[in-house]
Formats: sequence, structure tokens, C-alpha cells
Amino acid sequence: MSKRTLISSGSDFEKTMGYSRAVAQGDWCFVSGTTGYDYTTMEMPVSVADQALNCFATISKALVEAGFQMTDIVRVQYTITDADLVNEVIPALGEVLSDIRPAATMIVADLIKPEMLIEIEVTAFKG
Repeated sequence: MSKRTLISSGSDFEKTMGYSRAVAQGDWCFVSGTTGYDYTTMEMPVSVADQALNCFATISKALVEAGFQMTDIVRVQYTITDADLVNEVIPALGEVLSDIRPAATMIVADLIKPEMLIEIEVTAFKG
């Protein structure tokens, strides 16, 4: 059986809610839904595009810590709070994933805090 590695971003949410930023096992890495906080300052940008870029920075850091790369992403799920924000966020999503082109789903739903406009979850595979 392959070793299971838990990755933390240091967010208080992880401890209080009982989850890991990412879980890596074997050739797979599952990165939890990630919002746009800058975890060094705990500030949230106002724009959905900037939030998305912060999400990807946090995701990338977790993947690298687990021994993966952004190019290993095979699946992404976006949760966005308002369909009217989609056109604003598309360039940021393309900036990061246009060459990787994972399977993707986008859902419109509320998030747990009003300042959160987008949450991004990824699955990576390096088999």
C-alpha cells in the first residue's frame, strides 16, 4: 500500500474544519477546494480573477509539496458565486490551465464567507 501524505497550507480552516489542503497517495493528489486568500497576509482580493490566481498559487504550492506539478492536474472543479463573474475570471483560468487543459466543471453556488467569489478544487495524477 502506498504512503498517504497530508499537506497543510497553515490555514486555521484546516484545523477547525478537520481537513487537509491536499492528500497525496501513490500517483494521485487531491487538493481540497481552495479559495482566494493570500495565506501570508490572510487577505482576500476583491476581484474574482485575482482570487482565482491566489487559488492557483496555493494549489501549486500544495502540489509541489506533495511531489506533483501543475501539469499533473487532470481534473478541476470551479465553484463561483455568480454566473455574471464567469467572463471576468476566464482569462485567469486560461492563463494557468490553457496548456494543461484538464477535465473541468463549473458550478454556481454560495460559498461559506461573503468575500469568497470562487473556490477551485483539483485532482492530479502523475502515473
